[in-house]
Amino acid sequence: MEHSAQNRIGRLLPLPENVVALEMKSRHWHGARLDVHEQRSTGRVSYHLCYENETRLSALLEESGNSRAEPRLRADDPCTVEYKPRHMTLVPAGMDLWGHSDHIVYMKDATVAFDVEVLERRFGDVFRASALAAPRIRMGDERIATILKLLSEVVDNDDPSVQLYGDGLVSSLVACLMRPDKPVDAPKSGLAPWQLRRVTQFMHDRLPHRVDLAELAATAGLSAAHFSRAFKLSTGMAPYQWQLDMRVRRAQQFLDGSDRSLDEVADSCGFADGSHFARTFKRFAGCTPSEWRRRRA
Repeated sequence: MEHSAQNRIGRLLPLPENVVALEMKSRHWHGARLDVHEQRSTGRVSYHLCYENETRLSALLEESGNSRAEPRLRADDPCTVEYKPRHMTLVPAGMDLWGHSDHIVYMKDATVAFDVEVLERRFGDVFRASALAAPRIRMGDERIATILKLLSEVVDNDDPSVQLYGDGLVSSLVACLMRPDKPVDAPKSGLAPWQLRRVTQFMHDRLPHRVDLAELAATAGLSAAHFSRAFKLSTGMAPYQWQLDMRVRRAQQFLDGSDRSLDEVADSCGFADGSHFARTFKRFAGCTPSEWRRRRA
């Protein structure tokens, strides 16, 4: 996949007329890349969105000003599809798209660029490239909009468990796109005992480093689409939650069996900093790390 910096900011410099600032954050998950842009402007804005070589799904996350943002298939042709809050636009590779607004002060959007070949390998028979072949302009789907919002909230979060979290969200996103307006099929059973043992041991051995959902699915001999739901059916947790819980339990062992500082324990268990460690620990253990250590002492 082409590096995202070349898809918008790199190709738009100098910035289009009336755009005073354009910032981007980007992250890769297995088979998909997410770019989140924030734009500040002072008047009429119209420019090419620069993703023409990629199959992509774009979502308007936030906007403020005296007009609405709209996607256009041609620069000078207004969008004929009625405006919807939190609308999204799916565009296949090879098709241009423009963004236009008469007067927006601030806008935040997210674009997921799909690696179709990777997704075909990852999801097997569940994935149909034809489902991404036709444009869907200003589509409305609360499930998909929520997934994109959740992905955008962790785009710059470097916690190891975010990889599994995002991979799971991408799986849900693909399932929704493959079956629009239909519920996602649930597996009839969870993982076999040997699959669960192998997967949890794999996660344990990799602690505290990041793990891809594709790696876990391959360890269990399942497609990624089936694995996440089967794992949750077996454990009551999504894979990323299981990994977080495992990291907290390892932290508890360090707190009980050593005199390491809280920052050292946080670093050993892969947490970004002490505050992130404390929040996550309390969510899983019901108390902060310092409270846990005092009680055990």
